[in-house]
Amino acid sequence: MNVTPASIGAIIVDDEQLARHAVRQLLAEHPEISVLAECANGIEAVKAVAKHKPSLIFLDVQMPKLTGFDVLEVIDTDAAVIFTTAFDQYAIRAFEVHAVDYLLKPIGRDRFETALTHAKTRIDTKSPTLRPEELSATARPPQQFVERLVVKDGTKVTIIPTSKLDYVEAQDDYVALASAGKKHLKQQTIASLETCLDPKSFVRIHRSYIVNLERVTRIEPYGKDSKIAILSDGTRLPVSRSGSAKLQELLDQRA
Repeated sequence: MNVTPASIGAIIVDDEQLARHAVRQLLAEHPEISVLAECANGIEAVKAVAKHKPSLIFLDVQMPKLTGFDVLEVIDTDAAVIFTTAFDQYAIRAFEVHAVDYLLKPIGRDRFETALTHAKTRIDTKSPTLRPEELSATARPPQQFVERLVVKDGTKVTIIPTSKLDYVEAQDDYVALASAGKKHLKQQTIASLETCLDPKSFVRIHRSYIVNLERVTRIEPYGKDSKIAILSDGTRLPVSRSGSAKLQELLDQRA
């Protein structure tokens, strides 16, 4: 492999200082890799990736505010990613399903070298990156749904708890997340987002809309064969025939 000294820029992301130190120590034997930044949380990581544009990221999975999966979802990069994690059977399954490199803590030298070799090959061959929402979905235990959604706008990251989500509107390959009178655009299809939301709280009322049941005050006829859902803030959303049946059933259950 044709690697010149310090030709690979890396970022280490972990909320534990000792864990970051351990990765840096293991990298000390690799002069072809320079550590561009160390980040103690996901917000710092998003900013560091935008600033330094690394080729390699060591990314902790379990972090407060933003998990490693959240970070991967909002950073715009083709960098090779090596996840670091304490044992989590669902995260490990996700990594293996998607052929993602990962390191279990405490990190062993031999395993580290293997993962690093794979990452260098990926960097050399410019292998395509995986879809982060698919990785995140595979890592969730059955019947566990997301409790927050992460949206990036430039270097700004907005975290929307699903309890604060009013409705979702499809816009081609994006979704508009309506919350507290604002809309936040996220690159994700409405179909993939639907699988992440708790069906006891959210229902697909139309091919272009998912609504939070807590926000629906009533359903009204609209025209000859259609209906609309009226939300607590006065928003009016179209309801398809199949969506109407699902929505009415869930509203009856809550009555």
